[in-house]
Amino acid sequence: MDKTIKLKRVTKETDIALELNLAEKGKVEINTPVPFFNHMLTAMAFHGGFSLKIDADGDVAVDAHHLVEDIGLVLGDAMCQYKEKFSPLHRFGFSVIPMDDALSEAVIDVSGRPYMVLNADFPQPYSGTFDMSLLREFFIAMANKAQITLHLNCRYGMNSHHMAEALFKACGKAMGQAYSPADGGQVLSTKGLL
Repeated sequence: MDKTIKLKRVTKETDIALELNLAEKGKVEINTPVPFFNHMLTAMAFHGGFSLKIDADGDVAVDAHHLVEDIGLVLGDAMCQYKEKFSPLHRFGFSVIPMDDALSEAVIDVSGRPYMVLNADFPQPYSGTFDMSLLREFFIAMANKAQITLHLNCRYGMNSHHMAEALFKACGKAMGQAYSPADGGQVLSTKGLL
Protein backbone atom coordinates (compact mmCIF):
# COMPACT_ATOMS: atom_id res chain seq x y z
CA MET A 1 0.00 0.00 0.00
CA ASP A 2 1.38 3.40 -1.00
CA LYS A 3 1.40 5.70 2.03
CA THR A 4 2.50 8.85 0.23
CA ILE A 5 0.70 12.08 1.09
CA LYS A 6 0.88 14.64 -1.75
CA LEU A 7 0.02 18.28 -1.17
CA LYS A 8 0.27 21.55 -3.05
CA ARG A 9 -0.09 25.06 -1.66
CA VAL A 10 0.03 28.19 -3.83
CA THR A 11 -0.31 31.71 -2.44
CA LYS A 12 0.80 35.15 -3.60
CA GLU A 13 3.97 34.58 -1.55
CA THR A 14 4.87 30.91 -2.02
CA ASP A 15 4.41 27.90 -4.31
CA ILE A 16 4.99 24.56 -2.58
CA ALA A 17 4.59 20.96 -3.75
CA LEU A 18 5.30 18.30 -1.11
CA GLU A 19 5.27 14.51 -0.94
CA LEU A 20 5.68 12.71 2.39
CA ASN A 21 5.84 8.99 3.12
CA LEU A 22 6.68 8.26 6.75
CA ALA A 23 6.74 4.50 6.10
CA GLU A 24 9.28 4.56 3.27
CA LYS A 25 12.99 5.21 3.54
CA GLY A 26 15.35 6.68 1.04
CA LYS A 27 13.74 9.24 -1.26
CA VAL A 28 14.75 12.71 -0.09
CA GLU A 29 14.68 15.58 -2.59
CA ILE A 30 14.52 19.12 -1.23
CA ASN A 31 14.55 21.99 -3.73
CA THR A 32 14.03 25.52 -2.40
CA PRO A 33 15.98 28.74 -2.95
CA VAL A 34 17.18 28.58 0.70
CA PRO A 35 20.26 26.29 0.76
CA PHE A 36 20.67 26.08 4.55
CA PHE A 37 17.02 25.11 4.97
CA ASN A 38 17.36 22.48 2.21
CA HIS A 39 20.28 21.04 4.19
CA MET A 40 18.26 20.93 7.43
CA LEU A 41 15.20 19.29 5.85
CA THR A 42 17.38 16.74 4.05
CA ALA A 43 19.09 15.81 7.33
CA MET A 44 15.72 15.51 9.09
CA ALA A 45 14.20 13.13 6.54
CA PHE A 46 17.36 11.09 5.95
CA HIS A 47 18.01 10.44 9.64
CA GLY A 48 14.30 9.97 10.30
CA GLY A 49 14.22 7.18 7.74
CA PHE A 50 11.33 8.57 5.73
CA SER A 51 10.76 9.91 2.22
CA LEU A 52 10.27 13.63 1.69
CA LYS A 53 10.12 15.55 -1.56
CA ILE A 54 9.70 19.32 -1.60
CA ASP A 55 9.73 21.64 -4.60
CA ALA A 56 9.16 25.18 -3.39
CA ASP A 57 9.70 28.78 -4.36
CA GLY A 58 8.71 32.05 -2.79
CA ASP A 59 9.36 35.73 -2.29
CA VAL A 60 12.84 35.21 -0.86
CA ALA A 61 13.88 38.60 -2.25
CA VAL A 62 11.88 39.98 0.70
CA ASP A 63 13.37 37.34 3.04
CA ALA A 64 12.96 33.61 3.61
CA HIS A 65 10.27 33.98 6.29
CA HIS A 66 7.17 33.24 4.17
CA LEU A 67 8.75 30.24 2.45
CA VAL A 68 10.15 28.66 5.63
CA GLU A 69 6.89 29.11 7.54
CA ASP A 70 4.70 27.89 4.66
CA ILE A 71 6.82 24.76 4.22
CA GLY A 72 6.17 24.11 7.92
CA LEU A 73 2.44 24.51 7.30
CA VAL A 74 2.40 22.11 4.35
CA LEU A 75 4.63 19.53 6.05
CA GLY A 76 2.47 19.68 9.18
CA ASP A 77 -0.69 19.26 7.11
CA ALA A 78 0.84 16.19 5.45
CA MET A 79 1.74 14.75 8.86
CA CYS A 80 -1.82 15.28 10.07
CA GLN A 81 -3.28 13.59 7.00
CA TYR A 82 -0.85 10.70 7.45
CA LYS A 83 -2.08 10.23 11.04
CA GLU A 84 -5.71 10.31 9.94
CA LYS A 85 -5.17 7.72 7.18
CA PHE A 86 -2.69 5.34 8.78
CA SER A 87 -3.43 5.27 12.51
CA PRO A 88 -2.99 3.80 14.98
CA LEU A 89 0.58 5.04 15.35
CA HIS A 90 3.28 4.52 17.95
CA ARG A 91 2.47 8.11 19.03
CA PHE A 92 5.61 9.05 20.98
CA GLY A 93 9.10 9.72 19.65
CA PHE A 94 12.31 10.85 21.33
CA SER A 95 15.85 11.42 20.16
CA VAL A 96 19.05 13.10 21.34
CA ILE A 97 21.70 13.80 18.70
CA PRO A 98 25.24 15.19 19.06
CA MET A 99 27.11 17.13 16.41
CA ASP A 100 30.61 18.10 17.47
CA ASP A 101 30.14 20.82 20.13
CA ALA A 102 26.33 20.64 20.05
CA LEU A 103 23.76 18.35 21.65
CA SER A 104 20.09 18.65 20.70
CA GLU A 105 16.93 16.70 21.50
CA ALA A 106 13.42 16.34 20.14
CA VAL A 107 10.34 14.82 21.80
CA ILE A 108 7.05 14.30 19.92
CA ASP A 109 3.57 13.27 20.96
CA VAL A 110 1.16 12.71 18.05
CA SER A 111 -1.63 13.69 20.39
CA GLY A 112 -4.03 15.86 18.41
CA ARG A 113 -3.07 18.72 20.75
CA PRO A 114 -0.81 21.24 19.01
CA TYR A 115 1.93 22.75 21.14
CA MET A 116 5.55 23.65 20.45
CA VAL A 117 8.41 24.50 22.78
CA LEU A 118 11.84 25.46 21.41
CA ASN A 119 14.71 26.13 23.78
CA ALA A 120 17.62 27.26 21.65
CA ASP A 121 20.15 29.98 22.37
CA PHE A 122 21.91 30.18 19.02
CA PRO A 123 25.28 31.92 19.52
CA GLN A 124 25.38 33.18 15.93
CA PRO A 125 22.11 34.78 14.70
CA TYR A 126 22.79 33.64 11.13
CA SER A 127 24.12 30.49 9.51
CA GLY A 128 25.46 31.84 6.25
CA THR A 129 22.61 34.13 5.20
CA PHE A 130 19.90 32.12 7.00
CA ASP A 131 18.21 33.87 9.93
CA MET A 132 18.17 31.32 12.75
CA SER A 133 15.01 32.89 14.24
CA LEU A 134 13.08 31.42 11.29
CA LEU A 135 13.50 27.93 12.72
CA ARG A 136 10.98 28.79 15.45
CA GLU A 137 8.48 29.88 12.77
CA PHE A 138 8.97 26.61 10.88
CA PHE A 139 8.49 24.38 13.92
CA ILE A 140 5.48 26.33 15.22
CA ALA A 141 3.78 26.04 11.83
CA MET A 142 4.61 22.34 11.54
CA ALA A 143 3.44 21.45 15.07
CA ASN A 144 0.20 23.42 14.76
CA LYS A 145 -0.84 21.92 11.42
CA ALA A 146 0.34 18.42 12.38
CA GLN A 147 -1.58 18.70 15.67
CA ILE A 148 1.38 17.37 17.62
CA THR A 149 3.08 18.31 20.86
CA LEU A 150 6.70 19.05 19.98
CA HIS A 151 9.45 19.86 22.46
CA LEU A 152 12.83 20.83 21.04
CA ASN A 153 15.94 21.59 23.06
CA CYS A 154 19.38 22.62 21.94
CA ARG A 155 21.00 21.58 25.21
CA TYR A 156 24.27 23.32 24.39
CA GLY A 157 26.62 24.23 21.59
CA MET A 158 29.04 26.84 20.32
CA ASN A 159 28.08 26.75 16.65
CA SER A 160 24.54 27.61 15.50
CA HIS A 161 24.80 25.40 12.40
CA HIS A 162 25.80 22.39 14.49
CA MET A 163 23.03 23.03 17.02
CA ALA A 164 20.35 23.35 14.32
CA GLU A 165 21.56 20.35 12.36
CA ALA A 166 21.58 18.15 15.47
CA LEU A 167 18.06 19.45 16.23
CA PHE A 168 16.69 18.58 12.78
CA LYS A 169 18.28 15.13 12.89
CA ALA A 170 16.78 14.53 16.34
CA CYS A 171 13.38 15.76 15.13
CA GLY A 172 13.53 13.41 12.15
CA LYS A 173 14.39 10.40 14.32
CA ALA A 174 11.60 11.27 16.77
CA MET A 175 9.15 11.59 13.87
CA GLY A 176 10.23 8.21 12.51
CA GLN A 177 9.44 6.61 15.87
CA ALA A 178 6.19 8.46 16.56
CA TYR A 179 4.67 7.77 13.14
CA SER A 180 5.56 4.08 13.03
CA PRO A 181 2.62 1.65 13.33
CA ALA A 182 1.39 1.02 16.87
CA ASP A 183 2.25 -2.34 18.41
CA GLY A 184 -0.86 -4.52 18.49
CA GLY A 185 -2.78 -2.10 16.29
CA GLN A 186 -4.48 -0.29 19.16
CA VAL A 187 -4.80 3.43 19.85
CA LEU A 188 -2.18 4.38 22.44
CA SER A 189 -4.43 6.34 24.76
CA THR A 190 -6.27 5.39 27.92
CA LYS A 191 -9.20 7.35 26.44
CA GLY A 192 -9.28 5.03 23.44
CA LEU A 193 -9.09 8.06 21.15
CA LEU A 194 -6.45 10.67 20.35
